[in-house]
Amino acid sequence: MDFIEWLRIIFIGIVEGITEWLPISSTGHMILVDAVWKTRVPEIITEEFWEMFEVVIQLGAILAVVTIFWGKLWPFGKEKEPQEKKEILNLWGKVIVGCIPAAIFGLLLDDWMSMYLYNEYVVAAMLIVYGISFVMIEKKNRSKVFSTETMEQLTGKTALLIGIFQVLSLVPGTSRSGVTILGAMLLGCSRYVAAEFTFYVAIPVMFGASGLKVLKYFLEGSAFTSVQAAVLIVGMAVAYVVSVWVIRFLMGYIKKNDFTVFGWYRILLGIVVLGFFLLV
Repeated sequence: MDFIEWLRIIFIGIVEGITEWLPISSTGHMILVDAVWKTRVPEIITEEFWEMFEVVIQLGAILAVVTIFWGKLWPFGKEKEPQEKKEILNLWGKVIVGCIPAAIFGLLLDDWMSMYLYNEYVVAAMLIVYGISFVMIEKKNRSKVFSTETMEQLTGKTALLIGIFQVLSLVPGTSRSGVTILGAMLLGCSRYVAAEFTFYVAIPVMFGASGLKVLKYFLEGSAFTSVQAAVLIVGMAVAYVVSVWVIRFLMGYIKKNDFTVFGWYRILLGIVVLGFFLLV
């Protein structure tokens, strides 16, 4: 591939790293970028490879979560007190419970979703619908006192209900982080707890989704060339570096601000996506 194509892969990694964690839909941005900046090497970036790449690049983003929150997620360090280990294991129990609904419906509906819902019009609609939802819910939340202010207060029942909300993210344009944050806030979680738990739940969900895509890719008779492997590594590496910065930014931002600005951004982007594809 030439230099311009490598710049495209780097740019996509940047987009993934930013949009995976902000509640603005990474899929929506990926579809728009792919439409505006088409690859010039279809013999390398095949349709099958690209479909797999768009999912597997998320591994770079999820490794950023593991890096940043390692101390809160790894229970077996020698410096950990017994009570702290117990709390971390309890947290993982809640994470697993929160992943169950998406795992079940993801396996059942993956092919159907890819066939019927992965298009620009569905993405534009979901961007606008959930953008309006963010604006309305945050307007309602301005004087609200949240019942769950710490991760320890998060119950297994609430984790399961958040997981049910996460099923909605199977529809492209919804935003996995966006819909789980909205769901968590509706269930009484503070913005900080909602965002942090969203990051944790993403770990098994995104590892599972990536593994499933790679398995299907190989089962369909495809294989990586050396260039394709390099494309994956570069994309994931860029997504990782950008994600580290974005996660830290978001966790600091929501200590003093709400998600309203992201709601308006989603509405604007949805209108742009819809207008672009109606005109081309």
